[in-house]
Amino acid sequence: MDLPADLDELARAIIDANRYMTLGTTEPDNRPRLSPVYFTHSGYLTFFWVSSPSARHSRNIGARPSVALAIYDSTAEIGHGRCAYIDATASVVPDDELPRRCAEAFARIDPGTRAFHPDELSGDARLRLYLARATKHEVHVPGRDPSNETGIDIRRQVSP
Repeated sequence: MDLPADLDELARAIIDANRYMTLGTTEPDNRPRLSPVYFTHSGYLTFFWVSSPSARHSRNIGARPSVALAIYDSTAEIGHGRCAYIDATASVVPDDELPRRCAEAFARIDPGTRAFHPDELSGDARLRLYLARATKHEVHVPGRDPSNETGIDIRRQVSP
């Protein structure tokens, strides 16, 4: 299966078609920590999720805000997988930004999920709203794709 000519559109399609992302943070000893999280996004540049501030990935973000995101369909047939890779800077949403950010984060949600209200995610709440601001987007290009002259799987930078 060939990739579409417009790789920016491919990145948008991957992000829109999936509900979970792998969030990569860095442990205190510099080991990677990977966590699957349900996400929403705003304009392909800001990614949101709700998490406990006591979760290891949340504590890692507090100490080391550089993160990596991978969004892909794990049910794709072998050889047909597509992935969007995103470098980002993450943080907990400050209480004073919650009304605006909750409106963004929960503007479009899937059946079975719920939109949180700012008062549920503020102060010492058990859950908080997190965001990651994208600094770089890439897509996976398989080595067999005709657009890939290397013959080896690579990443290509895109601007969704």
